[in-house]
Amino acid sequence: MKMLTVKSLLNVTAFIVTAVSSSISMSQSTSEITFHKDIEPILQRSCQNCHRAGGAGPMPLVSYEEVAPFAGLIEYKTGLRDRAGAMPPWYMEKNIGIQDYKDDPSLSEEEIAAISTWARTGTPKGDTADAPAPLVFDDSLKWRAGEPDLIVVMDDVEKLAGTADWWGEINSKPTGLKEDRYVKSVEVVEVNDINNQAGTGRDTVGGRYIFHHMIWATAQFNENGQRVPGLSIPWPVHEVGRNADIFDEDGGRLLKANSWIVSDSVHLHSNGQDTTGHLEIGFRFHDEDYEPRYQSSFNFLGNGVDISIAGNESGQELHAYAVLNQHTKVVTFEPHLHAPGERMCLEAIWGYTVETLSCVGYDHNWVRGYPYAENSAPLLPKGTILHITGYMNNSETNPNVPDPRNWQGSGNRSVTNMFIDLGIRLSMTDEQFHEAMEERRQALNLGPNDHVIGCPLCGAPLVAPIAEENEDENEVAAND
Repeated sequence: MKMLTVKSLLNVTAFIVTAVSSSISMSQSTSEITFHKDIEPILQRSCQNCHRAGGAGPMPLVSYEEVAPFAGLIEYKTGLRDRAGAMPPWYMEKNIGIQDYKDDPSLSEEEIAAISTWARTGTPKGDTADAPAPLVFDDSLKWRAGEPDLIVVMDDVEKLAGTADWWGEINSKPTGLKEDRYVKSVEVVEVNDINNQAGTGRDTVGGRYIFHHMIWATAQFNENGQRVPGLSIPWPVHEVGRNADIFDEDGGRLLKANSWIVSDSVHLHSNGQDTTGHLEIGFRFHDEDYEPRYQSSFNFLGNGVDISIAGNESGQELHAYAVLNQHTKVVTFEPHLHAPGERMCLEAIWGYTVETLSCVGYDHNWVRGYPYAENSAPLLPKGTILHITGYMNNSETNPNVPDPRNWQGSGNRSVTNMFIDLGIRLSMTDEQFHEAMEERRQALNLGPNDHVIGCPLCGAPLVAPIAEENEDENEVAAND
């Protein structure tokens, strides 16, 4: 037998120590990421609202036993981050533009990494003592913006499997409101008889739902149930799987007493199953003495004329521009495309300044509006050009497209396309605009060399106006 030398013994010993140390280190590392301590809080905040018994998600993600079998799928879906199919469905790109938003359920890079580590290291359960208190699921959880002060339930409609798209008017409904109130948020939720936990999967884009969209308003009716002629108040368009609309704190929208919900533009699509469903509209109110500071602006930003999307081709672009005729606060960015839509960017052009405000991925199963946080909402001077760029993927790599061979133009049908930013904007007077910029400077403690995305004049020195009396004195002096 060959005898080991001292040097060999030292090498073997070093190897054993290194291996043991590595094993201990790995054990310590993997034990740091456990379900109860690290993963369960993420699921409670961003997943369980839908992924629970009776929720919109296809499987419950509440208990360890429910979650662990899907660890690989959860890693994949969260790893998509800002593209179609990502979970949670929030597609804001985190490496460009403004990053602060209200009601943002997205995961941080650290949370995504934790999920990946947990999925790849045996999904350790951990100590139940580390678990957060379980959520109590009730009907209020379907309202992401908070429990409404007023809920209006629309009538049921039926859409049969395999039938063509339908457009038309649905029955109006009274709100029952007895006094004028200003609304801080409005949320439209589709309630239907689809069993999302049945494991049958979806047959069409937006397949959890039958309402493609509803363009709606509130109007007055007389005692005979007839609509009173006059201006109706428009509300944000409801779309497939849409989230809540959170209005600016200083731009609440008026819901008048005795008003009715009206719509003559509802688009229903088949989801591959015979489905009965209805919409519920939830309003949250400001205090009774609230008065808005700013007026709504209804400038259109989109293109329905030059939409031309070739078949079997990805990386196609659409463009649209609009000039702001008034100082404007951009409250939300809301891309609206159809199935080939993959991404949209919002850009502001002011003088020599060209700045990307936001870029988001797009998934027509979950249409999102992105409400900017209070001190991040763009404050744009009149004359600014808003520019949207849409990125279209009409190829086999886009699972939302039923037949990528087809050319697409503009139209209302699910197999045609739209290209619009439906975001909420407010108009400002000169005085309000200067006040808002000064409030932004104070809130963010901005110095003369600081720059804020979306506020091109926040750091610009203001030229003091010449007093009228000085102009009069100069004119007199010149005449003498």
